[in-house]
Amino acid sequence: MSATATAVSFIPFHRAMIGQEEVRAVSEVLESGWLTTGPRVKQFETAFAACVGAKNAVAVGSCTAALHLAFAAIDLKPGDEVILPTMTFAASGEVILYFGAKPVLIDCAPGSFHMDPDLIERYITPKTRAILPVHYSGYADHMDSILRIARRHNLKVIEDAAHAFPSTYKGTPVGAIGDITCFSFYATKTVTTGEGGMITTQDSALADRVRIFSLHGISRDAWKRYTAEGTWRYDIQEVGYKYNLTDLQAAIGLVQLEKRERMREFRAALADRYTRELNSFEGFSTPKIPLHVEHAWHIYVIQVDSNVLSISRDLVIEELKRQGIGTSVHFIPLHLHSLYQKRLGYREGMFPMAEEHFAGAISLPLFPGMTEAEQSRVIEALRDIARRNLR
Repeated sequence: MSATATAVSFIPFHRAMIGQEEVRAVSEVLESGWLTTGPRVKQFETAFAACVGAKNAVAVGSCTAALHLAFAAIDLKPGDEVILPTMTFAASGEVILYFGAKPVLIDCAPGSFHMDPDLIERYITPKTRAILPVHYSGYADHMDSILRIARRHNLKVIEDAAHAFPSTYKGTPVGAIGDITCFSFYATKTVTTGEGGMITTQDSALADRVRIFSLHGISRDAWKRYTAEGTWRYDIQEVGYKYNLTDLQAAIGLVQLEKRERMREFRAALADRYTRELNSFEGFSTPKIPLHVEHAWHIYVIQVDSNVLSISRDLVIEELKRQGIGTSVHFIPLHLHSLYQKRLGYREGMFPMAEEHFAGAISLPLFPGMTEAEQSRVIEALRDIARRNLR
């Protein structure tokens, strides 16, 4: 790293808000002697279900695990198809490939990183089983349109809400809208357990299947076999997986849940300031958010305006790094990756909206505890880059 970057402290892309409350919660679990899936996980599931207004919640090891189990619960089979956006992370597509099914990618809506609902029906075939909307950056996709299409064609809606807790769509919490919703508690998320995920659904039968799949296909509440109320006998009912969350992680999650609104409001305040300041000069486009959603502000994504600036997105990122500022890019569209090109025949140019959005996208630092001075440095660095690179 250059001398410029080392002269000042580095501003990371993300820094988790972990305090003494989380430390105490983990210590209590360690002292209890119960470290794996147990009573804290059950408490976490109950609390999370209440937060989103869902009848059922099942805690698992990651959002990837949640997505995998969701498709297992609906009996996705080889040759089936699932419609999803190309603008998403690896997990959304790869879990479909686990089943020998086909991820059917579609383009972004104009002016949005979400998939275009007007394109969905042209991709539905007799093999289509589900639609997988991805709630990019922290707010819900066009769920009214997606649900109408799904019901018309008898398809399941499985939501990838890795970015979208806590958020609402027309007053309804994300987590109580589609058939199954999958959340992430990865280290960068608003609520974190380090690694972890949650599945919510109003369908108790689906929830029971997910729960069985999550721990080796063993009969429900198998973890109780090591308690006074349990039994050593168990029954393997399905081909399952080892996707359970631990009490250590759930203890952190319970504390984080109590902070969720405070952390979301902190993120929203940072996002509001970014928008005000960046709109005061030319060079970068700021997020355009529909009025009917409450945004979780997992990430704040700007786009380099190539009509105004002569510098590329990649060089902006390098310049920010030189000035000691961490960034990221969400995401490289799936169709641009070699796996999707070699196995499924996708190629560059097929989804022009996604490619255009990707080409200019930069995710700026945004996290609870980010100081005013840190954010000012990011804003001033962007202002300086824009000033020096105007066309």
